[in-house]
Amino acid sequence: MKPEPDEPAHIRREIRQTADGSHTLFVPEIDEHYHSVNGAIQESEHVFIDAGLRRLPKEKIRILEIGFGTGLNALLTLLEAEKREKAQITYHGVERYPLPAECIAALNYEEKACPGRKGLFGALHTAPWDIPVRITNRFILYKIRGDSNRCELPDSIDLVYFDAFAPDKQPEMWNQELFDTLHKHMAGGGILTTYCAKGSVRRMMEKAGYSVERIPGPPGKREMLRARL
Repeated sequence: MKPEPDEPAHIRREIRQTADGSHTLFVPEIDEHYHSVNGAIQESEHVFIDAGLRRLPKEKIRILEIGFGTGLNALLTLLEAEKREKAQITYHGVERYPLPAECIAALNYEEKACPGRKGLFGALHTAPWDIPVRITNRFILYKIRGDSNRCELPDSIDLVYFDAFAPDKQPEMWNQELFDTLHKHMAGGGILTTYCAKGSVRRMMEKAGYSVERIPGPPGKREMLRARL
């Protein structure tokens, strides 16, 4: 696999506070937020933890996140794993353009989600790329530096968090080939969940072989999609 190019230097991100008090990042160049302005933590909990992770009746779980981004979904997943006595989660997160250290340091997710557990959020971001790193006894992180359309993806995935920017902002991430590839890499009974509810995305998932349902979305969004093998 060819190395990914560095992110263009002109990309700018601004810290914004969302309705639940947690931060998100805003990218003026594409007029897009990393999370819902109605609540970043609230959205991630609803879309990925409740609609995804909590629907899997097993202890050993392999997760793939398309768009590691701020690491919020990984942090909330780690915290959920810590609540389960026998949980063993291996978390793969693909990201082409990792955030600069100053952005990570400014985010308040640890303060809002786990004020008594200092250092967890930082550990997710300082973990080296492209090797498995045990963050806690129940959570192994494997960050993949690259483009989800091109890089090698893990097999036997139980759960996919599809968290790329919206289709109209990042259309190259919402394509039939990628959904076909994800389907091939998933384990039986696997789940793919995303905040997106567009009909075109649902049809691509169905064509890939998923059974897709529209379910209630997080605050500020009427619906979202959940797909199953």
